[in-house]
Amino acid sequence: MDDSVFGAKNLIKDDRAIRRRVAGEAGDGLTAIAEFNRVKPDIVLMDITMPQMEGIEAVERIVRQHADARIVMVSSVGYQENILAALQKGAKHFVQKPVKPEVFV
Repeated sequence: MDDSVFGAKNLIKDDRAIRRRVAGEAGDGLTAIAEFNRVKPDIVLMDITMPQMEGIEAVERIVRQHADARIVMVSSVGYQENILAALQKGAKHFVQKPVKPEVFV
């Protein structure tokens, strides 16, 4: 879930290299929650900075309803407080952009 079209397209393009299927996409936190509930994905790549609702709040809401959700924060904003907040709200890991496909293998 990435509000950056460029970032999302690059992750999707590179996703083919690790043989995974993109089940859904969202450009904001509210849509990310709706897509998670609709798709029930194995893993979510979530940006921190998104319109309408930040990724950290979306993570918290998803994990509150789905304790086993596996969410990896992916952001170019690698501030320590954002990373810690995301992990405290339920994200499993943080990866800084640009991301290489082998990170997810």
